[in-house]
Amino acid sequence: MEIRLVRREELPQLLGLYRQLHQDGWLEEGPAALAIWEEIQNSSGYHIIVAGEGERLLSTCTLLVVPNLTHQGRPYGLIENVVTDRDHRGQGLASACLGFAKELAQQRGCYKLMLMTGRKDAATLGFYASAGYRSEEKTAFVQWLP
Repeated sequence: MEIRLVRREELPQLLGLYRQLHQDGWLEEGPAALAIWEEIQNSSGYHIIVAGEGERLLSTCTLLVVPNLTHQGRPYGLIENVVTDRDHRGQGLASACLGFAKELAQQRGCYKLMLMTGRKDAATLGFYASAGYRSEEKTAFVQWLP
């Protein structure tokens, strides 16, 4: 297993993983996805971490490093889009991706990492707690926009 940043040519596989994350709301490979992909590739604070075996992507998460004028100018990190291929869950792949993201956030000087999940099941919440995330320290609010 290799944990690394995604490669430009791996967009089709990444979209395949994202289809397992949400039943709707994902993009088909095409002009819209390619335009967003190019924007992501050109964003210095946008990091897509993947776990791969051979040429196959098995797990991923996204780290966004956000510049910040508080905390002595230290940025903060946001984790999103954590997903592992259905057939490879429970093998530590997502944990490895989150660990890589944490190391990268520390290298970039982040003072904290934040992660939100819509999942309520004990296994998912326990997974994030075991990765070092605490739900009792902050309250998250979400406002969905049309």
